[in-house]
Amino acid sequence: MKAKTDELKHRLAKALNQNRRVPLFVIAKTKRKISRNSKTRNWRQSKIKKLNTRNQKRHPTY
Repeated sequence: MKAKTDELKHRLAKALNQNRRVPLFVIAKTKRKISRNSKTRNWRQSKIKKLNTRNQKRHPTY
C-alpha cells in the first residue's frame, strides 16, 4: 500500500501551485491594482484537508 494515494498527491500538487505569488506581468498589466495573492497559505498556520478515502468507494458496484 502506498503512503500517498494518487488523489492525495494530486491535491497536494494543486495546493502547491496555488500558493505562488502573482506574476510580474499581471502586476504591470493592472498597474499594481493586483499586487499580491490573497489566498497564500503558510504550512504552519493552515492545513490542507485530507481526503477521507475510507468512506469513498473507488469503483461503483453494478
